[in-house]
This record gives sequence, C-alpha cells and structure tokens, in this order.
Amino acid sequence: MLQIKEQLKQLKPYQPGKPIEEVKKEFNLDAVVKLASNENPYGCSEAAKEALQTEVQQMALYPDGYSAALRTKLAGHLGVNETNIILGNGTDEVIQIISRSLLGAGTNTVMANPTFSQYKHNAVIEGAEVREVALLENGCHDLDSMLEAIDEQTKVVWVCSPNNPTGTYEQEQKLIRFLEEVPEHVLAVVDEAYYEYVTAEDYPETIPLLKRFPNLMILRTFSKAYGLAALRVGYGIAPEQLIQAIEPARQPFNTNRLGQAAALAALGDQTFIEECVRKNNEGLKQYCDFCSEHGLKYYPSQTNFVLIDFKRDADDLFGELLKKGYIVRSGNALGFPAHLRISIGTKEQNEGCLKTLADLL
Repeated sequence: MLQIKEQLKQLKPYQPGKPIEEVKKEFNLDAVVKLASNENPYGCSEAAKEALQTEVQQMALYPDGYSAALRTKLAGHLGVNETNIILGNGTDEVIQIISRSLLGAGTNTVMANPTFSQYKHNAVIEGAEVREVALLENGCHDLDSMLEAIDEQTKVVWVCSPNNPTGTYEQEQKLIRFLEEVPEHVLAVVDEAYYEYVTAEDYPETIPLLKRFPNLMILRTFSKAYGLAALRVGYGIAPEQLIQAIEPARQPFNTNRLGQAAALAALGDQTFIEECVRKNNEGLKQYCDFCSEHGLKYYPSQTNFVLIDFKRDADDLFGELLKKGYIVRSGNALGFPAHLRISIGTKEQNEGCLKTLADLL
C-alpha cells in the first residue's frame, strides 16, 4: 500500500466558493451574484484584454521562464531591481516556494489565527510545527505575542496586512517595531495581496524597508485589484540574495504566457486601478451604513471585502442567501462562526445583497 505523508491526513483540499452555474441549477435561479472570493467586480483593464487577444496566437509556445518583460516593467513600477522579484503562479505558489525552501521537520513557523489558510497548509505539508497566535480583539495581529512565539527553530513568521479574513492592517510604526525585533535567522513575510485597495494614511510603505531588513519579503498579486485572478500571477519582493537562494524551488515556466502578457498591460493602466479603488470605497460604505442601521459589528476593512458579525450561525445565513442567489463566504470555516465575509460588488450587486440580508434579518 502506498505510504502517503502522515501530515497530509490532517489536511483538506482548499474549498473554493460554489460556482455560479452550480448554484443556478441547484436553486433554479436565473441570476446569481458571487460575492465570495474577493474578486474585482469590474473585471480587468481593457489593455489587458487586448494583450490577451494578441498573446492567444502563441499558445503552442512555452512562456518565458524568467518572465523578463513583466519583471522589467514590474521592477520599474515598484522602484526595485529586477533581481529583487520572484514571480509565481499566484502568491499561493510563492508561499509554497518559501515553505519548501525554509520549512521542514524540526523547524517551526509563526502566524496569526485566523489568517490566510495557505501559510499553515504549506507548513504542515513540509512537516514543520505551526505556532498560531490569536488575533487581537480589533482583528489585528498580536505582534508582541508573535515575537514571543519565535525561537531558534523558527524559520518564517507571516504577517497578512491587510489580513484575510478581517480586512484589518498593521500600522506603520507597529510593523517597523516588530521587524526590528524579528531575529535575523527568521524570514518575515508581509503579505500585501490587497495593497492596491488600502487608503489608510498610516499603512506602511514596505518596499523601502527592504534596504533595512535583509530578512523581509513582501507578497503582492495581480488577482485582486488588477482583476486577473483567472490567470494566476503573483510575486514576492525581497533582497536579491534571498531571491537567489529560493529560486531553485520555483517551477520552470510557472507563470503562463497569457498571465504575463495581461499583467504587463494591466500595469500600464493605473487609471483603471484608481477607479476600482474609488468604487470599492463607495461599496464599503454601503455595507458600513447597513451595519450601523442594523446594529451589527464589523471589522473596519482596507480591502475589497468586509467581515460582519450577524450573531447567528454563519452557515445557516450563508445557506439562506444562497437560495436567494447570493454567494458569500461563511465565516465558520474562517474562524468566525457567526460572521459572513462578503466581497464588495458593484453598487447594484451590493444593494441587492443588502436588501436580501435585511429581509432575512
């Protein structure tokens, strides 16, 4: 009998939200709105679509394994060197590369709880000990307790800012003080998947910190504000020596030809991003106003989703919304059994979801 790794027996495959077509069929619905996966409801830049039309003619060819054109434009956009970047099949793969490179039996990794599930998932696969530190009451990381959890065997500490699923962020001075205390032998990963949506004035600009902290890595993605989730392009930014050290763990041709072309074009259309952020803020206000009207608590979000406490079983409320044609994310699997995490949609999608919620409440 095949001997699969013991640690895989305690894991479950990632469970994405229900597909729209499946919900339509199950509940005999003509229209379904998906507000579950923090996707951009406005799609992607027209420039990205045009780039895809050209690139689709090259489908028989492998992509550039080094992603040279995208890497060059991205480095210019970020103000770093090309050698400071590692590209991945979404940030999921960059997380996997980090874990494969640094974690193993006899090591440990520190993270918040609840936070993005893939930090723990990959650590378990690598056989590392996972040390989880509960979030503070305000939904932010307990950075002091995370520092206390670090020891000589700690290899990676993860800070998701803004955090998924709370949408909260770590203020600049708090994060800098934290990085000053992280030992040099520990990689500090700051996951900024929702960076483009942030409007808080005291949100840290982390890229300049790379010169100060050689054990820092920043993660960002084209899946959220850029609207390219289907094409899976994420990246890490870190000192050159660190990038070189983990590059052998990256798969060849890991970012596909279409993804590279679309991301390259999308970078050149920052007007699209600015407009999406403006509309997202208006959508967030719709949910905040709803919560105030109905006396509901929520976590102030710097993302394109909001986590709301409905003070009732999240799975039940999720199911009721599903019957009405709205796919959201139950907080039960995210560590918040009475909450729903709702992605910000268009104005009309938000209005429909909130009206349905009001009727259910």
